[in-house]
Amino acid sequence: MGKVWNVTLGSGAGKSFVNVYFNGKRYRYRNGKVIGIALNASEHPDLLCSAFEIKLMEGWRPNPRKPKKVKPIIKEPTLLEIISTRLERIQKQDYSFHYKRDCRWVANLWTAYAEEHRLVKLLPAQVANTKLIDFITQPKWSPRTQKNVLTNFKILTNGELDTKLGSIKLRRVKSELHKPIRNPNELLEDIKRYDERLYLACILTYGCLLRPHQEVRLLRWGDVDFDRKIISLSGKRNKSGRNRVVPLSTFVSDALRQFSVRQERGEHILSSSEKAYNRDFLSLLWSRYKKNSNVLEEGVTLYSWRHHGAVKVFEKTGSLLKLQQVMGHSDMKVSLTYLRGLEVKQLDVEDLPEL
Repeated sequence: MGKVWNVTLGSGAGKSFVNVYFNGKRYRYRNGKVIGIALNASEHPDLLCSAFEIKLMEGWRPNPRKPKKVKPIIKEPTLLEIISTRLERIQKQDYSFHYKRDCRWVANLWTAYAEEHRLVKLLPAQVANTKLIDFITQPKWSPRTQKNVLTNFKILTNGELDTKLGSIKLRRVKSELHKPIRNPNELLEDIKRYDERLYLACILTYGCLLRPHQEVRLLRWGDVDFDRKIISLSGKRNKSGRNRVVPLSTFVSDALRQFSVRQERGEHILSSSEKAYNRDFLSLLWSRYKKNSNVLEEGVTLYSWRHHGAVKVFEKTGSLLKLQQVMGHSDMKVSLTYLRGLEVKQLDVEDLPEL
C-alpha cells in the first residue's frame, strides 16, 4: 500500500507553515502544538517538518477541523410584517375593546394602502415620507380621524417611523364644547317613563360619574355597599386601570333600591342576570329613546350625563384634583383636557375689566 501522507513546507503573507497532506486533504500548521512539540514554523521550519513526519510514522493522524458555524442570515422585517406582529401582540393583551378595534382598523387601512401603492415588501427605511403623508392626510378623513389614524399608526409601527411620522403636520382639530344638560330633572323623568334601565344608567353616570358603556353596564350588586355608601371597582373594571371608589349619593342609592328586585352579589344590575348586556345595548337604547323623546335637546348624548356631573363637581369644589379622583382619570392632564371641553365659567363678571 502506498504512502497516504506527505509533509511539505510552505509560506504566505510573510509567515511560514507546515502542510500535512493526508488522504488527499491538506492540513496547515504554524506550530507543533497539536503533536505536543514546542516548535514554531517561522523559527524552525525544517525541524517542525521533520517532527510531523516522525509523528505520522508513529501513527498520529490529523483531525479534521470542525466546520465554521455559519451565522444565520436574519431577514429584516418589512413594515407590513412589523405592523402585523405588533397587532397580533396587542390583540392578545388585556387592552380595551375600543383600543384593539382601532388598532385593527388602522392596520387594515395600511394593508390596503400598501397593496395599492406597492409598499408591501418595503422595509421601514424604504418607505418614502411622501407615501406616509399621503396615507395619514387623506382628504376624505376629518382632522380628528387623521389624528386618530396617526396615533394608532405610531403604536403599530413600534417606533420604527417615529422620526418620519413626527414631522407630519395635521389640520388642527376643532374643540367640541360639551354643554351641560339644561333640564336634568325633566329629562330624567322622561327617560324613566321610557325605560327604567336607561334611567338608572343615567343616574349612575351623572351621580357617580361612572362611564356608562363599560362601568355602568358591567356594574354588579356586589360592587355597591349601601351601608358604607360607596361603589367600588377594581382596576380591571375601569379604564384607568386603578382601583376606584366613588361615594353613593342619596338619590343614586334610592334609585338603586327602587330598581332592585333581588340583590344577588353576582348579578349585573342593569340586566338582573349573571350575563351582562352586550357592548352596544345602551347605545341602541339611547338611540331609540332619542327618536321618541320631545324633551331631549339637540346634541345631548348618554355621555352628556357624565359631562354634566363633572361640571357640577368642579363648580362645587373648584378643585381639579378632586375632579380627577371622582372621574377616575389616571392623570390630571386628562382631567384638565376634559374640563376644557365643558361649558364651565372660568371668570365671574366682577373679574372682568371695567372702565
